[in-house]
Amino acid sequence: MKPLILLTNDDGILSPGLAAAASALDPLGDLLIVAPQEGQTNLARNLSQMYGGDGAITKTKVGYQGKTWVGYGVKSTPALAVVHAVQELADRQISLSVSGINFGENAASCVTASGTLGAALAAAECGIPSLAVSLEIDSLDYHSYDTVEDFSAAIHFTTLVAAKILATALPQDADMLKLEIPWGASLHTPLVVTRQDRLAYYQLVIEPLEQLFGTKLDISQFPSKGKYTAKNTDAFALAEGLVSVTPLSLDLTARNCLG
Repeated sequence: MKPLILLTNDDGILSPGLAAAASALDPLGDLLIVAPQEGQTNLARNLSQMYGGDGAITKTKVGYQGKTWVGYGVKSTPALAVVHAVQELADRQISLSVSGINFGENAASCVTASGTLGAALAAAECGIPSLAVSLEIDSLDYHSYDTVEDFSAAIHFTTLVAAKILATALPQDADMLKLEIPWGASLHTPLVVTRQDRLAYYQLVIEPLEQLFGTKLDISQFPSKGKYTAKNTDAFALAEGLVSVTPLSLDLTARNCLG
């Protein structure tokens, strides 16, 4: 029997990035595609129905370049979509969970805010080896499906890393891998193993208000493209145009403090 692969994201069930990931994973196993009905970015591991919806599940089709798969859109946050997949929709043990392909990079400290990472961590908490895949885009519009046309490099590296996890399991002390594809990458772009940068990668800016109280806030988010705090990190790899894999753990303990 083929391994069962859960495919999810935070961009929504209709995201072309999710369909591209289905194309990447189809040769590796049977796909269970479960994602939020609508885009749910920056919700991290939020498990509240207050933000995602009532949990209603809608069966739909996911298609990429002439091939289609059954998908399930859930009125929920990304992390809750994973819970629905594990508890309600999976017909057997899930061998691998893949979250992505996300529109926009998830580098450095934003891993704690990312819905893409939140879905992957929710699966990891269920004991499922997980992979989160993000594609850097040359735009500030991270909510438009029209900003990416070529997923070929992202598909290639998603297949490569997912196959490696299925064949050899995750590295010791890692609960998931984070795969970052830089803008303009090709099938021949070098792949490097990195650690997470401490950089506050996405800078939030609150627009000035004429009246501080009782006024709706307008908050913008700007990526720190080309910046990093140290070499051998995910942010450094993006700045250098390299594909990076970062092993992550559910355990956030600062180990050097334990003696």
